[in-house]
Amino acid sequence: MPCYSAHSVRLPALLLLFVSLAACGLVPAERSSPPKIAEAPLQLPPQQALILDSLLAQKEDWQGVPYQYGGLSPKGVDCSGFVYLTFLSQLNMKVPRTTSALMQEGESVARNQLTVGDLVFFKTGPGSRHVGIYMGGDEFMHASVSSGVMQSSLNNPYWSQRYWKARRLVTR
Repeated sequence: MPCYSAHSVRLPALLLLFVSLAACGLVPAERSSPPKIAEAPLQLPPQQALILDSLLAQKEDWQGVPYQYGGLSPKGVDCSGFVYLTFLSQLNMKVPRTTSALMQEGESVARNQLTVGDLVFFKTGPGSRHVGIYMGGDEFMHASVSSGVMQSSLNNPYWSQRYWKARRLVTR
């Protein structure tokens, strides 16, 4: 049977008492209102909220559709084809079909001024360009060569290094 001294029993008991008393000082005895769990997300202006709803519906319908150069169907679509179909079906706007033509449309937008529905362009290789649609919160949707239609972050190292410019086609 082990032998315990008075000090070896008292020390853990004193530590437990000290920790309990210290913790009590950190917690208020009573709350007048429930604690805030998180701040509410920023509210979008009504037109941008409608555009975002339309874009989210398109993303849901097309998520995972494979990339196919020149494609314009649920069997396969390329990046500019996805933009073309999205603007036509969700925003009732006819836009150019190619990335190079889309780069000439609308007005230039600084990255820190992006709003929902803006087009974001990337230089993905020598003479190779990619386009997506900005969704807010540094997210955009696009037809990716590797994963098909998906949502990605502008902060992703791959996309942030290749970000080139943005254009606004939807007037606010």
